[in-house]
Amino acid sequence: VQLQAFGGGLVQAGGSLRLSCVASGLSFGRQTMGWFRQAPGKEREFVAAIWWTGGTTSYADNVKGRFALSRDNAKNTVYLEMNRLKPEDTAVYYCAANPLGSVDAGRKDYHYWGQGTQVTVSS
Repeated sequence: VQLQAFGGGLVQAGGSLRLSCVASGLSFGRQTMGWFRQAPGKEREFVAAIWWTGGTTSYADNVKGRFALSRDNAKNTVYLEMNRLKPEDTAVYYCAANPLGSVDAGRKDYHYWGQGTQVTVSS
């Protein structure tokens, strides 16, 4: 199983980035996909999740209304559109897969993790 995250980078506050996560080696259409992030010195935290059929999403309160999650099961890819970025969004972002899981599942329920992509938001 491999999850590859792309799209991180350096952006000014107020800007946008789109992260992609491409999965292989698993039944993508049966995975709830999540994004987590970890800032230096902090715990890894939940950002967003999308149900395996794509019909339901969940967002952390601090990104709700700014981030949007979508998936393309034909391409084994999940996308995280991040808008109105803030310096506090700076972190390494990880995608993860949870077989047939709930969008409200915790970090421990995710079986597979990608390598992470750095997002840096300058003020």
